Amino acid sequence: MRPENSPGGRKPPSFIEQARRAQIIEAAAETVAAVGYANASLAQIAEHAGISKSVISYHFAGKNELLERLVHEFFEDAGAYMERHLEAEATARGRIRTWIESQLSFFGSHRTRFLAMAEIVTNHRRPDGSKPFSDLDEEEVAELAKILEIGQANGEVRDLDPRAAAVIIGKSIEGVLSRWAWGSTVDLEAETTALVDFVDHAIAAPEHRPPQ
Repeated sequence: MRPENSPGGRKPPSFIEQARRAQIIEAAAETVAAVGYANASLAQIAEHAGISKSVISYHFAGKNELLERLVHEFFEDAGAYMERHLEAEATARGRIRTWIESQLSFFGSHRTRFLAMAEIVTNHRRPDGSKPFSDLDEEEVAELAKILEIGQANGEVRDLDPRAAAVIIGKSIEGVLSRWAWGSTVDLEAETTALVDFVDHAIAAPEHRPPQ
């Protein structure tokens, strides 16, 4: 049975409350993407959502909680999307290819949320000055490095430093996203294909290297 109250003693949000929270988060993403992190106030978000500022305050403790929730939900959704595609891949090289393709596909399909996320991750600080999302890159590097190590163990991936290669792959994805986010003429699908081909050739063991 589902408990009536959450661990903190507060009842889980109703369907209507969940819908309102989703509406507020969507409005926050659209506002941050349009005007930037520094200029996105709760008042502007409320106006964009067509609600009063007090409605936001009822659902979120403040701007910090709202924007952090926005980022967490974006990555939760992206992770679930990527995992569905990664589950179908039996090889390490296939998982690396799919990692790149599925991440870029999800981000590309959610441009507004991506732009808002990037603004928040780059600029957001907690009251003590700490960066709440500073571990995101490390998590991705660790996962990619693990896949590369498995590929080395089964002979798919050549002799290389898995962590260094993982960092390069992650930063290459960031580079493609940066070009796409700020360049309206960038073909994200073509850039994705080029990056996947480049990485696959770079990591493949000689006997597994794809044809030129």
